[in-house]
Amino acid sequence: MIDLKQKILAAVDDDLKAIEKALAENLNPYFDLVAQVAGHILFAGGKRLRPLLMVLGARLCGYAGNHAARFSTIFEYLHAATLLHDDLVDGAVMRRGRQVANRVWDNSTAVLTGDFLLARGLSIAADTGLCAVIQTIAQITENMSQGEIRQLEKRGDTTLTEDEYLDLIRCKTAILFQGACRTGALLAGAGIAKVQSLTDYGNHLGLAFQMADDLLDYTQDLASLGKHAGADLREGKLTLPMIHALSRATPTDRSRMSALLGKPDFTCAEFVALTEMLVRHGGIAYTQAQAAVHIRMAKQKLQVFSDSPTRDILMDIADYALVRKA
Repeated sequence: MIDLKQKILAAVDDDLKAIEKALAENLNPYFDLVAQVAGHILFAGGKRLRPLLMVLGARLCGYAGNHAARFSTIFEYLHAATLLHDDLVDGAVMRRGRQVANRVWDNSTAVLTGDFLLARGLSIAADTGLCAVIQTIAQITENMSQGEIRQLEKRGDTTLTEDEYLDLIRCKTAILFQGACRTGALLAGAGIAKVQSLTDYGNHLGLAFQMADDLLDYTQDLASLGKHAGADLREGKLTLPMIHALSRATPTDRSRMSALLGKPDFTCAEFVALTEMLVRHGGIAYTQAQAAVHIRMAKQKLQVFSDSPTRDILMDIADYALVRKA
């Protein structure tokens, strides 16, 4: 896993540097407070995966322009905006190993900075001059908002089905991966088949990425994850490991698991016991298997493209999404 990560980072080092520079440059003209709050989440160690996918997608489709890094910032700004809003809605304490923005400043400042980042993303999308890109970004913002509302509505609901969960993570996570890949193809002027293939790659990658993230909530500690393990549980969020385990658990275990959902003050011993039940009733293994299915499907979608170093990187990113530890 470490070797794969280092291989990817070495291959995209120049791209990541260009993305980092563009992220900072596109904040510089604005109010100091906006730059500070946005920078608190933007420059706290994020992986830049979403903008990187756009850059790589554009290159895979033959983009010859000089603006890929700047246009890719759309996806990091949108992602950061959702994190600022999510942390407030969820009552989170930590994000990427540091205090959430609304605790460093205040709720109003965090919300308005999130709004600014959404608007900034839409403004940069307009600069592409491509209606299809603008439409893609507008659909992303709409879907992400709907996903958050649905998740809030379903908080603590132990009847949430796997299909409903998949709809939620499509709106919350996969839509941004999908949109980044699609925008790269659109910038390059790719044909319909290649645009759709990259769109599908991003969708499956995003679904697998979120499933892997849901697993980390039960398996990683603060130092690795950047937030407290069990955060989803404390917030009453049902994710696939819990959904599947609940469907297979004995009545006694189901009752014990349900009782912990949304309990913010569960003990370490209770969390360990819950994790053991998730393992015993197949929730962890099933989620790993489903994530692997989506990774295979994502990689299959790249077969329409000729073999190239860029395609190889996208294949490696898909593999890494499955085995990452943070």
